[in-house]
Amino acid sequence: MVALTDPLTHKLAGFGTTIFAEMSALAVETAAVNLGQGFPDTDGPAEVLDAAVAAIRSGINQYPPGPGLPELRRAVADHQRHWYGIDLDPDSEVVVTAGATEALAGALLGMLDAGDEVVVFEPMYDSYQAGIALADARAVPVLLAPGDDGRYTFDPSELTAAVSERTKLILLNTPHNPTGKVFTRDELQAIARVAIDNDLIVVTDEVYEHLLFDGHRHVPMATLPDMRERTLTISSGGKTFHTTGWKIGWMSGPEPLVTAAKTAKQFLTYVNGAPFQPAMAIGLRLHDAYFEELAATLQTARDHLVAGLRSAGFVTFEPEATYFTTVDIRPVDPSGDGMAFCRALPERCGVVAVPNEVFYARPEHGRHLVRFACCKRLDVIDEAVDRLAQGFSR
Repeated sequence: MVALTDPLTHKLAGFGTTIFAEMSALAVETAAVNLGQGFPDTDGPAEVLDAAVAAIRSGINQYPPGPGLPELRRAVADHQRHWYGIDLDPDSEVVVTAGATEALAGALLGMLDAGDEVVVFEPMYDSYQAGIALADARAVPVLLAPGDDGRYTFDPSELTAAVSERTKLILLNTPHNPTGKVFTRDELQAIARVAIDNDLIVVTDEVYEHLLFDGHRHVPMATLPDMRERTLTISSGGKTFHTTGWKIGWMSGPEPLVTAAKTAKQFLTYVNGAPFQPAMAIGLRLHDAYFEELAATLQTARDHLVAGLRSAGFVTFEPEATYFTTVDIRPVDPSGDGMAFCRALPERCGVVAVPNEVFYARPEHGRHLVRFACCKRLDVIDEAVDRLAQGFSR
């Protein structure tokens, strides 16, 4: 028998299985508490769940329109106007996607050509590099690093230097996974100046927009002067409504950018989640009190996790938003090898975490960092931190 050459495209060489699959498998094998992958362990609001059941029973089970059901596109437009004062045409400036990940893939595949460059802030959600690679483009990283106060920032001169004549767009995630950073208005204005000066598109991933702590506020890039026409905004309902398995996301912005991304997106899933779309529309129209309580509840979970991690001996960077808290493991593991640490952690302590190095284009910057998720019940978080405290007191 003639052996086949490796069938994997060179574009995805080195990506392999995601770290989330590996760590989740370890959690099952060891019966560990899984604080690795960012999914909640409680259901979302009853109004949203009941609306999905009603949609299924009323026959909304076939292909929805390509851009998404009109009621969800209108709800997205209303949400953007209500929270941020952004006016959108739901017919031409909003498209429903299979989660934010598909929206990102559509944007990158629909806008990039071979040899183009994308400025990204690292660490970054792992699909960013894969999507850029599939477009045969190149990621150019700008480092987010914690300062003495524990807050992640970037060097504006590194951002400026990252732009070349081949740069097509800037990919921005705020609030940011995995650091929990909320980009300030001043930081966003610095990014906007680079985009305007170099005629760049900005694609923003804003899925954690409602999961903010300690009075921090989310500022969409599209609200800054002269940025609406060059910004494609991406979000989803999975995190906000505890429905990560539904995979309902959306992208919005000026028609030319939405159309470019939609042109690629239509050849990925085409459409998805018909009965979940009207349910997501219900969620987006919930009273403001729902969103406020959601953030307050998650902040309490964040506080439990941060306190427990610090008690266990980690240097802990308190997040301003999102599901995640990053720690420096070197006080408890002087080797600073986050990958080895996470692979050994389920057996040592019965807890699963994720090594941050997988989120970096230059892994050496995140080798000593590990991410824990706080989007779990308080009893689960408390059990996990108790296990960590016991494991590292030995």
